[in-house]
Amino acid sequence: MARIAFIGGGNMARSLIGGLLKTGVAASTLTVAEPRADARQELGREFGVACYAENRLAAADADVLVLAVKPQIMPAIHTELLDILPRRRPLLISVAAGVRIDQIERWFGHALPIVRCMPNTPALIGAGASGLCANRRVSPEQRALAQHIMGAVGLTQWIDDESLMDTVTAIAGSSPAYFFALVEALEDAAFAQGMPREVARALAAQSCLGAGRMLVESGEDPGVLRQRVTSPHGTTQAALESFAADHFSQVVAHAVAAATRRGGELAAALDPAP
Repeated sequence: MARIAFIGGGNMARSLIGGLLKTGVAASTLTVAEPRADARQELGREFGVACYAENRLAAADADVLVLAVKPQIMPAIHTELLDILPRRRPLLISVAAGVRIDQIERWFGHALPIVRCMPNTPALIGAGASGLCANRRVSPEQRALAQHIMGAVGLTQWIDDESLMDTVTAIAGSSPAYFFALVEALEDAAFAQGMPREVARALAAQSCLGAGRMLVESGEDPGVLRQRVTSPHGTTQAALESFAADHFSQVVAHAVAAATRRGGELAAALDPAP
């Protein structure tokens, strides 16, 4: 089995570790570097994995390094791994939002295989969606390994054009918040009609969950499913016509464009000053 080291022991690392253990990966093959003592103790107690305060100790024998840290911390990590990276040449898997492959190559070395990932928070319950993009040094076996690691917490999709990763962020990484905003809006609208908030929230959330399952499990086009729900001159048609009159599709397109643009801006902020 490949030895996997997690640099950072936050929520995403915890979800990946839990998912991997459920697939049969041995706890003895996983290590974690986490600076907070209380977090190290909790990780060790919950998952039975070895935890270290120093990155170089966790990464010493790793075949894969999962970089699960904030983007702004990424440039500082490589200094602790200078003696390990050239010797081990591990596969680097970055889940740092917005950080480009060329930036990771600049910080950690151009000779390393690198997979850039954009997961989302439903990974915390094993229902995530991740886009993956690899540099040319990633072998087929390493691609399969990266897919297995990220697939332990949900759906994975390979993206050949890295310029689309900011769009992945917009439609997968950020989109759970859009869903929560929709449920909030439905709850507020129902409350304004006199319905108790807890009832409105339960109905709206379960309806969204059921619709998502229908879309995923049926394999049908969303337009087809929408048409099946929409009876001529019925309540659904009235609501959809109201959405159209308020330019709902344009609102969504503008939001996705704004999130995509912001992803590029955040990555650019990590580039060296000209």
